[in-house]
Amino acid sequence: MHGIYIRVSTFGQNTAGQKREIQNWLNGNGGSDVKVRWYIDKASGNDLNRPEFERLQKDIFDGKIDTVVVWKLDRLSRNLRDGINTLSDWCERGLRVVSVTQQIDFSGAVGRMLAAVLLGIAEMEQEVRKERQAAGIAAAKERGIYSGRKQGTTKAKPERAKALREKGFKV
Repeated sequence: MHGIYIRVSTFGQNTAGQKREIQNWLNGNGGSDVKVRWYIDKASGNDLNRPEFERLQKDIFDGKIDTVVVWKLDRLSRNLRDGINTLSDWCERGLRVVSVTQQIDFSGAVGRMLAAVLLGIAEMEQEVRKERQAAGIAAAKERGIYSGRKQGTTKAKPERAKALREKGFKV
């Protein structure tokens, strides 16, 4: 069975693009003959504490998944160590790991080497984004137009948060 893993970073982002590309890949690689299970997280890639990722890991451990398909490798992790440890574990179990948009099968030695490079780039992108944000905040402070968020203020109305919590969403 193929485990299809999709991750977007925020609730405002949409999974449709990833789903479309992966479905196209599936159609060209076995199509309806292949059984698939979808795992979709709306969470940061900074760590592996994500409900659907954990469910995927459990299904892999239980022997239910033989191939993991992702839209892009950084959907698994934006942390080099976590990504490499995860891929190493999966490859040692004999799993096939495929990145659809990068057109790479990470199962062999060359694939694992490429994975290390791509995961390193993903982590670097994350760090560069944080550096740009910090530089922007520092520049705004120098111009006197940034004072941070005042203690006790929120970005959205608390009623909206309560309504989302009642629907089952987590912080």
